[in-house]
Amino acid sequence: MNIDFRSTLVVMRKELRDFYRDRRTFLMTLLLSPILFPAIMLGMFKLMENRASTQLEKDMTIPVAGSEFAPNLLAHLASHGIAARRASVAEVEQAVRSQEDDVGLVIDPGFGKDWHAGVPAKVELVTDTTRRNADVPVKRVEATLQQYSQTLGALRMLARGINPMVGVPVGVGTRDLATPEAKRGIMLSAMLPILLLISAFLGGIHLAMDTTAGERERQSLEPLLATPAARGAIVSGKMLASVVIGLASLLLILLALKGSASLATGMGRMLDVSMPAIAKLLFILLPLVVIGTGLITFVAAGAKSMKEAQSHVMWMMMLPMIPTYALMASPLKDTDLWQYAVPFLSQNQLVQKVTRGESPDAQQWAVYLGCALALAAALWLAAVWRYRQEKLAISA
Repeated sequence: MNIDFRSTLVVMRKELRDFYRDRRTFLMTLLLSPILFPAIMLGMFKLMENRASTQLEKDMTIPVAGSEFAPNLLAHLASHGIAARRASVAEVEQAVRSQEDDVGLVIDPGFGKDWHAGVPAKVELVTDTTRRNADVPVKRVEATLQQYSQTLGALRMLARGINPMVGVPVGVGTRDLATPEAKRGIMLSAMLPILLLISAFLGGIHLAMDTTAGERERQSLEPLLATPAARGAIVSGKMLASVVIGLASLLLILLALKGSASLATGMGRMLDVSMPAIAKLLFILLPLVVIGTGLITFVAAGAKSMKEAQSHVMWMMMLPMIPTYALMASPLKDTDLWQYAVPFLSQNQLVQKVTRGESPDAQQWAVYLGCALALAAALWLAAVWRYRQEKLAISA
């Protein structure tokens, strides 16, 4: 299949000029995501910081049933900023169930008797494990109770002339092998892949649809197909213009993330992406931009109107999300080569590697580039084939 590259470049410049004339759409396509994505991620980090600082440091009051049975325990809680509010068992359960309180305590009536007998005294933590907003308060109260229990246990052993360390026969430590870059990128690798995959896959969707289904609806496609230029050159020029817009949008998003990180404080600095990492991400996502453009052009070429073409956007948007949500449910080690042959999963794994400061090895690059470029070429050729169909020039 011969394609006139000069005609392809002429069509590409023509489509880019036409797209630029519609300034509102042009600016929305290129600037909306670079503005929204950093704002969303910075806002999420700020909310997480505020929640953690508020729930960890602010004094809190919890309902306690049976508070009269354990005054020393309540004094210990109060010394850590956790005040007790007298309540019945039913009132504690109702307060947690209605979300008036995140956590409550029920102290067993035999607490004092068990404590003096040297057997475990029962304290029940009342919470709703389906409420994610209660995680921090619950862990705070639980940690304070564990500290109280360990302190009492050590004092009892000392009173009997026993070294408290006897009760700790094995000292378990943790050696964290994660690099500083990996620790810094842990939050980034959780949220950035899905944003970048969607942006790369659908970055040029508006231009791709407008130059196919849009022109067909406006009845401007027939004169273009009637020109001496080969249809392969025409569709390749249109797709190349969409690829340029998709890459430009992707680059602006990454630069916006880097710029916003330099102005942010605290967790917001995790958005910082180095220039070498930006170059790697663009290289990784380039085949996905071509894959998305090829698929969109192929589908939109068969649509009789923009409305029909836009009806395909939802299922297309779901494609990059599938591996991300699948990995959330069942994480995979990124060492198996087969993962780098699967569309979207491969880009997800590679983006996570880059954000953690790691470099894919030669085999992973070879499998990924071979499979991704083969799929991109196949979809590109499929779109060209569809443009060669005579019925494409017949408007509805």
